[in-house]
Amino acid sequence: MDVFSRTFLPATSEAGLPIPVVSRHMSMLRRCVSSDETTVLVARSQRPGLPMAGSFLLLLTNRRLVVTRESRLLHRVQLHLAAELRDVSNVVWSADQRSGAELALTVTDGVRERFWIPTRDPRRVRHLDALFSHVFRSRTVAAGTAPRRAARRDATRLSPAGAV
Repeated sequence: MDVFSRTFLPATSEAGLPIPVVSRHMSMLRRCVSSDETTVLVARSQRPGLPMAGSFLLLLTNRRLVVTRESRLLHRVQLHLAAELRDVSNVVWSADQRSGAELALTVTDGVRERFWIPTRDPRRVRHLDALFSHVFRSRTVAAGTAPRRAARRDATRLSPAGAV
């Protein structure tokens, strides 16, 4: 078994993805990723501005970001994005402890992509935040620029306790 298969299957299990979903996306993902890449994250995601676009599956490896789209009605899988991490810029993510994490980035052709990863578990949100920090900060520190992390959407920042 190659490195990708050894790391992909536990990541899908951690994400709680059903086997039929993994099976539908696997052939497309396999075409975009080499066998020696390590899977960092697999998660279902949505496009914040396009609620009817279907569901997306986000795959983050140590070298590449691949996003596939599954149509709602026929469950057809299409490649949405396949980019090497070195070709991705302006990476920003924000984690909301109550509802999930948003990842925004710019691909080499100048298109700004945004993905919302819904999760209700605060531990999972912290885990996503740590994974994004590990992957994107290490890449940009080596390149000489640090990514920005968006401010958390937290209602407690404007508490009336400090008001006079």
